[in-house]
Amino acid sequence: QVQLVESGGGLVQAGGSLRLSCEVSGSMTSLEGIGWYRQIPQRSRELVARFSILGDPIFVDDVRGRFAIFKDNTKNSVDLQMDNLKPEDTAVYFCNRDSSRLYAWGRGTQVTVSS
Repeated sequence: QVQLVESGGGLVQAGGSLRLSCEVSGSMTSLEGIGWYRQIPQRSRELVARFSILGDPIFVDDVRGRFAIFKDNTKNSVDLQMDNLKPEDTAVYFCNRDSSRLYAWGRGTQVTVSS
């Protein structure tokens, strides 16, 4: 069974940076298809960063140019580098595959951006 463990969240001022990490473990695990979601209270979970089938990074408009996504095969993790953070980036961040192939959700990591 695949386990997803998100880490790296915290409290940061607007304009600051954080790097989130998603460690993937379990039998026959692969980083293929793993992306990053975020959830704001009372709103549905939103996929904000992922890799295309060709391996190119894809971002939603709100974060493009500020976020970057990386695979680290040595740690078996997918990291999300978040720069120039805005208060509207405040959310719980989760990692997982796309909605048609979800693993069990991890606990997520809280990101809070103060103005």
